[in-house]
Amino acid sequence: QVQLVESGGRSVQAGGSLRLSCAASGRTISIYRMGWFRQAPGNEREFVAAINWSGGSTDYADSVKGRFTISRDNAKNTVSLQMNSLKPEDTAVYYCAVAIGTSIGGPLGQGTQVTVSS
Repeated sequence: QVQLVESGGRSVQAGGSLRLSCAASGRTISIYRMGWFRQAPGNEREFVAAINWSGGSTDYADSVKGRFTISRDNAKNTVSLQMNSLKPEDTAVYYCAVAIGTSIGGPLGQGTQVTVSS
């Protein structure tokens, strides 16, 4: 079974940028559609972005479209999320996982906390 470890989250001011990384071990993720999801306190977990196995197709939540970019490196078994123009409402714990459409399709990692202050 694949194990996922997210990293890169920290506190940042509004308008700033962060790059999150997700490292997979245990098995290759190169054949899977992968996604990023997030959960803010008191809210349900929500879809952020997804990328198909080759990296040739991506999908984004409307709330992050134009600001976030998902990418992958199958040789390194990693998925990344570049987040620009961050807003306080982006504050959440971010998780990567196998994605089925815009839903979580596999186990999550421990997540990485992103806090955006105004």
